[in-house]
Amino acid sequence: MNLVRKWTKRIIMAGLFTLALGTTFQSVSGVEAQTFKSWLNENHGHQSESYSENHKTNHISLSFKFLKRLAGAKTLISSKPVVGKVPTLEESVNWEQYPKNRVVATGYTAGVESTGKNPGHPSYGITYSGVKVKRDLYSTIAADTSVYPIGTILFIPNYGYGVVADTGSAIKGNRLDLYYDTVDQVYNEWGKQTLNVYLVQVGSGKLTEEELVKLNSNESMQVFRQQILSTKE
Repeated sequence: MNLVRKWTKRIIMAGLFTLALGTTFQSVSGVEAQTFKSWLNENHGHQSESYSENHKTNHISLSFKFLKRLAGAKTLISSKPVVGKVPTLEESVNWEQYPKNRVVATGYTAGVESTGKNPGHPSYGITYSGVKVKRDLYSTIAADTSVYPIGTILFIPNYGYGVVADTGSAIKGNRLDLYYDTVDQVYNEWGKQTLNVYLVQVGSGKLTEEELVKLNSNESMQVFRQQILSTKE
């Protein structure tokens, strides 16, 4: 009980001392406690604003330095434009998805050396199917129609698409004859090769000029068509 009274007395005395100290400060300085408190808050506010501005300035400065470094790093990259190589037809398609057959392929022309016909002959340049010979994205080729019916589309590496449109007395079994415009092209660009060809589509037994034109006019294939046509020039 005496202990409680003692602590109560101490608390009261501490409160009275604090009150007296505040009154003495006010009377001597002429500054009210609230005013002093406001001054402290205001001064603290200025300091906070100053710190905030300094912090922002430092942050911007560091960001600017980083951007300068980044800009400087760009000089390490070549300013020359990157020239992309246009892929070939062989590189653009996974040909292994198609059935493949091993064949012996030779080249032929519409001339007398291959067909026995001269340019003045009424059937000169006309294939067994009735379409004109053509070296294009889809070129006319000769095959054994019991193996590859007319209209069959094959992909022949280093030649392109071949559409079976013709036949030949020596073209039996797994043999093909690939059309070229000139004898020089036959010898210089092909000759005689044994290779795998890929069966893209089995023909219906007939082929029209309109169908051949449509194949070669496919817009999505024109880049590859130009690659083949450029070799003819």
